[in-house]
Amino acid sequence: MSNTNESAVLKAPILTKTFLITLIVVLIGVALIGYRYVSGIGVVSNLSDGYPWGIWLGYDVAVGTAFACGGYILAITVYIMNNFKYHPLIRSAVLASMFGYALAGLSVMVDIGRYWNSYNFFVPGRWQPNSVMFEVALCVMAYTVILIIEFLPAVFEGLADKGHAWAKSAYKSLDKVLIFIIALGVLLPTMHQSSLGSMLIISGYKLHPLWQTMFLPMLFLGNAILMGFAIVGFEVTLATVGFKRPFEKELVSLSKVIPFIAVGWVVIRFISITTSGAWGEAFTPSWLTLVFWLEIILVLIPAFIIQFSSWSGSMRGIFVSCFMLMFGGGMYRLSVYITAFDPGSGYNTYFPSVSELFITLSMIAIEILGYITLVKIFPVLANPAAHKKH
Repeated sequence: MSNTNESAVLKAPILTKTFLITLIVVLIGVALIGYRYVSGIGVVSNLSDGYPWGIWLGYDVAVGTAFACGGYILAITVYIMNNFKYHPLIRSAVLASMFGYALAGLSVMVDIGRYWNSYNFFVPGRWQPNSVMFEVALCVMAYTVILIIEFLPAVFEGLADKGHAWAKSAYKSLDKVLIFIIALGVLLPTMHQSSLGSMLIISGYKLHPLWQTMFLPMLFLGNAILMGFAIVGFEVTLATVGFKRPFEKELVSLSKVIPFIAVGWVVIRFISITTSGAWGEAFTPSWLTLVFWLEIILVLIPAFIIQFSSWSGSMRGIFVSCFMLMFGGGMYRLSVYITAFDPGSGYNTYFPSVSELFITLSMIAIEILGYITLVKIFPVLANPAAHKKH
């Protein structure tokens, strides 16, 4: 409970200018989603038979769930690798992951053309267990529930501190089984992150040779792990500046693993290109070639900064490195799902409509709004006073 003093409520007003601006973006997005359900998906998107999914699945699901892997990575680091010195960072990461996965599920519901048939997903007799897409959907939904359960200790602790005796009892009961919940929470992302890569293997020649490979499941899982470390660094440094908090020095040692994962991922990427015989494409002048090398550079430069630069131990260095990793890692996933995908002649090139972009922006705004609200209600962020004692 709160006697551990590890986490604390952020004492700041909820209704700020940032809150109100973000709320306006959310409300506009909700209105557009309502319009989509009333008038059909065609009036708000540029999707077609050639491009059956776009920014909602490309960013909100493929990229968004990778950005939401902070909780997954810290669960492995703290509970599997037994590095409990990073435990103060875990609630913040779980909260961000919870919103990221929940909004990925919401984006799928917005993207489904015949949404009135979505109830079939909850009818076991209509499941298709051989479908990679079904496995992704099932794991994402299950992991969202797991993340909500993992966040409940913060809720119970906050309520107990306000005098609700039942919350203290609920906290103790949940604590007895939480390790099993966490174990399941480590398994599920490992499954569906690799499956997000498997989904595009079946696209065959429609996916550019620089990205089409049987290594896609491994590359997507490695990308998720890399992005998980990056998002932890990005979120914590952003919260440090935005909430005017002391810098979490645990990030310095946590970030030291990033160069090894980044270089390892690039090596696997190069091996995949070698085995598929696509190196000729990597040196053929085209804008996709530029995208490919930019993805590689945006992964390797942060690795160099963290490993060799004088910036490596600073908050600025970690922020810049993690931002570049998120950008490069996100580009890779968008390339696989959208940029490097070509359905063939007869279809117009896909570019998201203004409504699609705004709905995606509203999803991001919901996550920001939820995060800055809950950290001011429940003990989520690391307690600076407790840190000074160590």
